[in-house]
Amino acid sequence: MDKVYESAAAALQGIVADNQMIAVGGFGLCGIPEALIAALRDSGVQGLTCVSNNAGVDDFGLGQLLTTRQIKKMIASYVGENKEFARQFMAKELELEFTPQGTLAEKLRAGGAGIPAFFTPTGVGTVVAEGKETREFNGRTYIMEESLTPDVSLVKAWKADRSGNLVFRRTARNFNPNVAQAGKITVVEVEEIVPTGTFDPDEVHLPGIFVHRIVLNAQPEKRIEQRTIRQ
Repeated sequence: MDKVYESAAAALQGIVADNQMIAVGGFGLCGIPEALIAALRDSGVQGLTCVSNNAGVDDFGLGQLLTTRQIKKMIASYVGENKEFARQFMAKELELEFTPQGTLAEKLRAGGAGIPAFFTPTGVGTVVAEGKETREFNGRTYIMEESLTPDVSLVKAWKADRSGNLVFRRTARNFNPNVAQAGKITVVEVEEIVPTGTFDPDEVHLPGIFVHRIVLNAQPEKRIEQRTIRQ
């Protein structure tokens, strides 16, 4: 099955809608699906709950959707690079569900594996545990965390074949495989598309069964979040 679409806008057509939960891969600005985020912004959908490790910066990544007020809630572990995020949160214009980074990764991984919930000691005795079931195992207290199964997942990979088998590149592998597996519909942005059968099976990081649509972005911008250079 050929899963390639001609543009990011075409890849999102008919599957994004108001009030959805949308998960977005990446870590900081590394490995984010830039073109798909821009297409999501341009689609005009509203009231989104976005699941992502962070919310980009003010003018790039998910920060663009904060500027246009398309996000009503963020489920994230780090939001320190985005002034507009902080402003909206402090003004109570944006809901925030702070989630420890490892817990967020496991909520996505478990969702993709069909596991509805799990227990973790992370966050016990903090605001993270408020309102959640706790249980003791071997004398230690654990929180029950529910898994995440987003309506749509937006993912960045390095290469794909036309059937959706994916290869990620280095740090860009952070969160993207878990986000891809968790989504009810998964759309992937890649830098190179090769014919099906090109990859050796041992090269594939994520099989195409988790991927529904693919779009090519051969020249992504790849911004650096905090540029540090030697004097």
